[in-house]
Amino acid sequence: MSTDPQHHRTADVDPSAVPAPPLADQLVLVTGGARGLGAAITRAFLREGAAVVINYHRSREAAETLAAAHPQQALAVAADVRDAAQVEALVETAREHFGRPITTVVNNALVDFAFTGDARSRAGEITAAELSTQFSGSVQAPLQVIQAALPGMREAGVGRIISVGTNLFQHPVVPYHDYTAAKAALLSLTRTFAEDLGPEGITVNMISGGLLRSTDASAATPSEVFDAIAASTPLRRVTTPEELADAAVFFASPWARGVTAQNLIVDGGLVKG
Repeated sequence: MSTDPQHHRTADVDPSAVPAPPLADQLVLVTGGARGLGAAITRAFLREGAAVVINYHRSREAAETLAAAHPQQALAVAADVRDAAQVEALVETAREHFGRPITTVVNNALVDFAFTGDARSRAGEITAAELSTQFSGSVQAPLQVIQAALPGMREAGVGRIISVGTNLFQHPVVPYHDYTAAKAALLSLTRTFAEDLGPEGITVNMISGGLLRSTDASAATPSEVFDAIAASTPLRRVTTPEELADAAVFFASPWARGVTAQNLIVDGGLVKG
């Protein structure tokens, strides 16, 4: 046992002894879970019987409509995940409603970004403020969500943390400099947190898609761009939000109990490795 008062582990856990909770026994938080990819992730977990906390910031109607369709399984909760106090309140509201802690977190929320390549700032124009905006949404927010959920995961003795990344790390074909830099930092945090939290039975992984067909964020993308991407993939089609959502379910499932610190690319084979 560590004598360091800052060290939260009481003992390293034998990974083979850590229970892999069935999806139907999990309480899942999906940030930005009411629209686009987030809604697809929410529906995928609901389909598998999990209880889901649908976090939203501005999409109240969509969140409440989705929750109302699954009254015993889903709860819509407003919170700006960039605000630590709102995140803490979100986690406490979920516990009070379901009577148990959140054990799976999906960091999906995308803050103030649209996939409009021609409209994005180029290398000679991008500002520190643009980078800061994306870092607050893609690094600071997931950090706060993870930290708020950790006590409940420790109480349960198991946890699943899944963050949404991008294949632009490997295939930077469009000038999404701020978005890609922030997601790269989140990938680094994914891997270092996996090392830190693994002995407690908590896995930390990332799922990375390319341009999805279609979400609110990709709605302004010309059809020719989608067609060009499809022609470049072995599957000859553009990945859907539902396909990426299934990968999130995999990482939360018992079948992924031995997988952590990974970045799974789900883009029809466009990017290899």
